[in-house]
Amino acid sequence: MRKKYIFITGGVLSSLGKGLSAAALGAVLEARGLKVTILKMDPYINVDPGTMSPYQHGEVFVTDDGAEADLDLGHYERFLSSRMSQSNNFTTGRVYQSVIERERRGEYLGRTVQVIPHITDEIKRRIHELADGHDLTIIEVGGTVGDIEGLPFLEAIRQVRHDAGPDNVLFIHLTLIPYIKTAGELKTKPTQHSVKELLQSGIQPDLLFCRVDRPVPRELRQKIALFCNLNEQDVIPVEDVRHIYELPLKMRKEGVDDRVCEKLGIWAAGATLDRWDDLVQRLHHPQAHVTIGIVGKYVHLSDTYKSLNEALVHGGLANQVGVELRHIDSELVDPDDPAAVLSEVDAVLVPGGFGERGTEGKIAAIRYARENSVPFFGICLGMQLAVVEYARNVLGLAGAMSREFDPDPAHALVELMNEQRTVVDKGGTMRLGTYPCTLEDGSLARRVYAKADITERHRHRYEVNPAYHDQLRDGGLHISGMSPDGVLAEIVELAEHPWFLGCQFHPEFKSRPLEPHPLFSSYIKAVLTRKRATAVESRPAPRSGAGVEAQA
Repeated sequence: MRKKYIFITGGVLSSLGKGLSAAALGAVLEARGLKVTILKMDPYINVDPGTMSPYQHGEVFVTDDGAEADLDLGHYERFLSSRMSQSNNFTTGRVYQSVIERERRGEYLGRTVQVIPHITDEIKRRIHELADGHDLTIIEVGGTVGDIEGLPFLEAIRQVRHDAGPDNVLFIHLTLIPYIKTAGELKTKPTQHSVKELLQSGIQPDLLFCRVDRPVPRELRQKIALFCNLNEQDVIPVEDVRHIYELPLKMRKEGVDDRVCEKLGIWAAGATLDRWDDLVQRLHHPQAHVTIGIVGKYVHLSDTYKSLNEALVHGGLANQVGVELRHIDSELVDPDDPAAVLSEVDAVLVPGGFGERGTEGKIAAIRYARENSVPFFGICLGMQLAVVEYARNVLGLAGAMSREFDPDPAHALVELMNEQRTVVDKGGTMRLGTYPCTLEDGSLARRVYAKADITERHRHRYEVNPAYHDQLRDGGLHISGMSPDGVLAEIVELAEHPWFLGCQFHPEFKSRPLEPHPLFSSYIKAVLTRKRATAVESRPAPRSGAGVEAQA
């Protein structure tokens, strides 16, 4: 079978869900036996999102090979069985950087370097390079049709259809059908104008995905089809769902995969989605509920902790538990009274982050969890601050702090890594990607992973200072995971605690709904166990003689 390509563009406005649509469609097509991969093309000038604020771009997703990538790659990995890499995401900045470097090397000697053909050729080269070895490649074009920075990408994908042939390329356009409350009706005009804008770039969509919050009457589908040069069955309403993991089932129900295979001439078995169906049933019918307090710095935009939020849901699925996430601004945690904001949560989690703001609130939250036997999970910075808190309040090391926040602390419990001391550039220079870790026998981490050697994804410049390892161990903080050379502390835990663990890596990047990460599964199980035990302890004892009175 010749390589097939599906391009997904978006119109009307951003945040309609191109990434989720691509991921869910990929999951259904993979369930039909096809080898699928997904590419995200971002029109912004940054080489990658690594130096961007989470409030600008959401979380930075990290791949095994160390790419700092768009958060949509997290969706791709959670829905597909394949792992993403550096090749699955590139930006305008990356494309121009590559072309300019070639020009400097003299590879275009004698020619004028232009957007067409040189920039568009580089975009196409990257698309075809990723497609090698796959039956089908889904390409999400970032941004919104009509954005000036996206024009080279639209021209490039137009050329791909010309080069590969119409039988091997499919265009899907995602738009919005808004409901106007005052008029009491759905409006199709934004979709019509969005398709018109796409047509100006020489692209006729083959399928329309129409985001909508209610059922779309048939006459509206017919109207859209008429004005957008489509058959009625190619206008596919994408209604809101209770949870994103319903999307593969929703697409199968709408027959999207059948339409795609028919248009691309793909002969494949029907999709088997039993595992997704079982997952959704467990998601909608939990046997218990827990509340996790995520104490962080970037809590005002949920996308900043997207993979973490999903990994906690996965941990709940593994235990048939509904997980409520309560994002708590660490600046609002009073170091003298952390219970004021933490007493109503069942567990505390301090995620990764950068910068000093809110640090003391995070440390106070960690102390509250440690002293009150509340399950605690610290990730990256969360682990480092757990070490700082323990050093201050258990070991008595006054002034303990991370060198990241204090250039001259009394005790630098967290230090800049040696290989980072000569680094000048900020982009792509952290300790990135997968690194090995060895777990100590008898530890919580060893029991959770059920093996001695693991690999996890990292994104950091600082580490627990090796000069304090022995003092921490002697003082009762168990360093249960180390780099194979015995230098870097990867996991710390407390033995005399229901569940207290910090890790330097980001386990959330490897968690999937169908394969929850063991740390999140174990954490949620511990949270549920403590909640049930606490409920029993707080239950009032029966009054003396109550049973006799009842009989009388």
